[in-house]
Amino acid sequence: MIRGVRGAITIPEDKAEYVWDETVRLVKEVAQRNNIAPEDIASVTISTTPDIHSAFPAKSVRTMEGWQYVPIMCMHEMDVPGALPLCIRVLLHVNTETAQKDILHVYLEDAVKLRPDLVK
Repeated sequence: MIRGVRGAITIPEDKAEYVWDETVRLVKEVAQRNNIAPEDIASVTISTTPDIHSAFPAKSVRTMEGWQYVPIMCMHEMDVPGALPLCIRVLLHVNTETAQKDILHVYLEDAVKLRPDLVK
């Protein structure tokens, strides 16, 4: 069965180093909390708010040990007025037997505002 595992994080400013470092931090945290190995992942979608354009977040994930063969795609979020700025979101499509209610979605930094109901 494939489940979606979500995560989001904000960065202090649009600099490549922040995009890469914080994306890796987020993906590692999502994988760790849910006991996900790269081989369990069907694909990953990463989106950024339109105010992030300094770097591709997927580039940093592909450099993580064991992740070089995981299909990853980047895109921009919708540009909705009042949306949380400087936000990177990930959606991992994972082969797992974990029940939907037991998936641990990860929201870090100001992204905790997006889904306070899921923050643990």
